[in-house]
Amino acid sequence: MNAQLHNITPDRIATAKLDNEHEAIAAARTLAQRFKVSASRRDKERLLPFAELDALSQSGLLGITVPEQYGGLDVSNTVLAEITAILSEADGSIGQIPQNHFYILEALRTDGSEEQKRYYFGRALAGDRFGNALSERGTKTVGHYDTRITRDGIGYRVNGRKYYSTGVLFADWITVFALDEEERLVMAFVPKGTDGVEIIDDWDGFGQRVTGSGTTVLNNVYVHADSVVQHHKGFERPTTIGSIGQIIHAGIDLGIARAAFAETLDFVRTKSRPWTNSGVDNAADDPLTIAKVGQLAIRLEAALATVERAGRKVDVAQIDTTEENVVDASLAVAAAKVLTTEIALEATNTLFELAGTASVKLDLNLDRHWRNARTHTLHDPVRWKHHVVGNYHLNGVIPPKSGAL
Repeated sequence: MNAQLHNITPDRIATAKLDNEHEAIAAARTLAQRFKVSASRRDKERLLPFAELDALSQSGLLGITVPEQYGGLDVSNTVLAEITAILSEADGSIGQIPQNHFYILEALRTDGSEEQKRYYFGRALAGDRFGNALSERGTKTVGHYDTRITRDGIGYRVNGRKYYSTGVLFADWITVFALDEEERLVMAFVPKGTDGVEIIDDWDGFGQRVTGSGTTVLNNVYVHADSVVQHHKGFERPTTIGSIGQIIHAGIDLGIARAAFAETLDFVRTKSRPWTNSGVDNAADDPLTIAKVGQLAIRLEAALATVERAGRKVDVAQIDTTEENVVDASLAVAAAKVLTTEIALEATNTLFELAGTASVKLDLNLDRHWRNARTHTLHDPVRWKHHVVGNYHLNGVIPPKSGAL
């Protein structure tokens, strides 16, 4: 790689080396215990989790998907989704921030050169964070881009404006998605602090409040040629780029649902009063409440099982990337995303139904779970996942090759 890249390595405490998937899950649980303590305060006061993201970097978790031949653990996608759920249960925002990081690493694995893989996988193993500059406002659809990358001597220049740049405030690398002069989508790695990059902390969504999903302005930003990946190639043939991105989103929703379910159990057991006509002395003995809790628990279990099964199918597709395996993985992940969306919304809404009026007090901030679920589940509309799955089974139509599937 060029000399400039070697000079931007951030000063950071050495990252932990994780030797197996059990250690990775244990590391996630340790972090989750820490993140959970201050999650409500961060949401209330919109305190950006810089220290927490540094801890995530140092944990070694940001390198868990790096292939073994490049020194990584290459965890199964079931484990990746579970680690995401663990972090998201503690804090939905923190759980979402690395989603783009892992998507970018998968895109790199799929279409990066050997030199790019060695370098950027090495940076991930060292704890570097990759943020995205992908979505834009004002385009025809979310899949259209006005940001352009044009030739400038031996390198390129990038100009554009991005919105929903999740995690970019915490990133060591801003990964810019832009159209080249032939209208092909590329992915360019831009070091933090590069001239012409302006990051604006203007995300004002009512949920996922501290994901750092602000605006990124790119004003004639210089990019070295060896920092550009031909991302469009990943959607010209069967790949698992979309499945990886989507199963992580499913893990986020699963984690938020778990958080709401745990809050429901605690509140009903310790604070709620039984309904006047229930004939019981404790809210936890109300038969209708018990049945509703059982319903949530069963649906949570079903969502988890679907995520785990989808993860195994993505594993197969990564190893043997045939169209048949990729389609199988895409359909399974779509199902997982639908079910986790549904349980996240149901669990966060039912929290208040069962806990009662006392649960809506502002100081409790229990509504953050609903706000997080409602905000995150808008990311990719599940109605189109129903359509894709139905169209395949009914009409044999192969799912579109997309980052949203």
